Amino acid sequence: MHDSVKMALDETRTLILGAQILLGFQFQAAFQNRFDSLPTHARAMAAGALGLMLLTTGLLIAPSSYHRIAVDGYSTGHFLRMVTYMTASALLPFTIAFGLDVAIAAEHILDGNGRAGGAVGAGLAGLALVAWYGTGMMMKRHIGTAERHAAGMRRNRRVLPPLHARIEAMLTEARVILPGAQALLGFQLVIVFAAAFETLPAASRLVHGAALLCVALSVILLVMPAALHRIVWAGEDSERFLSVGGALTAMALVPLALGLAGDSYVVIARIAGPRTGAATAIAVACLLYGLWFAWPMVMRGSRNA
Repeated sequence: MHDSVKMALDETRTLILGAQILLGFQFQAAFQNRFDSLPTHARAMAAGALGLMLLTTGLLIAPSSYHRIAVDGYSTGHFLRMVTYMTASALLPFTIAFGLDVAIAAEHILDGNGRAGGAVGAGLAGLALVAWYGTGMMMKRHIGTAERHAAGMRRNRRVLPPLHARIEAMLTEARVILPGAQALLGFQLVIVFAAAFETLPAASRLVHGAALLCVALSVILLVMPAALHRIVWAGEDSERFLSVGGALTAMALVPLALGLAGDSYVVIARIAGPRTGAATAIAVACLLYGLWFAWPMVMRGSRNA
């Protein structure tokens, strides 16, 4: 069971490594020199793609917080099913955002031909849907029956893995979360030197500064378990380290959600105005805190966790 849980977390890590590229692009695009010259529909597409990538990031990180908060690092059949549903759900907004980003770039490359750009974006999004959903659904009809049956038999199992496996899972959870913080922190540090940043209202610059501090704190907390494990425990297994590292990993999500919400305000306010930016930031904060904290806490101790 614990090997299956580790593999499931590694798969979400693979997906978020791909998602961080688009997430970083979405945050930076609004501050590029030519962004203001884009047609209204292209800027709206960029804003929509940002929202979809934030949803994707929230869904991909959710299994890590759920494993830490709801099931205390246990390996359960219900958790494995939840990871399957969450990753499958995350691929849909990922695909749409991917198509929107490609459509914006293609339209610009093709001298403002919106129809051709849209066709290119839709074509690549369709190809991604076939590759990520269609191929698996077709293969499922002919192979994998025995493996799916074995997974179904473990649905109600709940196993406490060995200490080493639990520590490995906790460190993997930190590695799942870190790329999202990394993508945002890179944007935050670079964007202050962009010419467009100087034109932002004072409120947006202050929000960006606060968001930068939140994400920097999140990165510090995410790196801290690895540093403590090496310095304090010399890399050896320890229940105390597992407890401390797990708490630090979960705590890192608190400022990370604030940082994502804060810079969502900055970007959307630049595109659509401060009111829309504020509404977006509130929605992002509610979404992330709901996925990462409220839902796992509600499910904590439940037989369906």
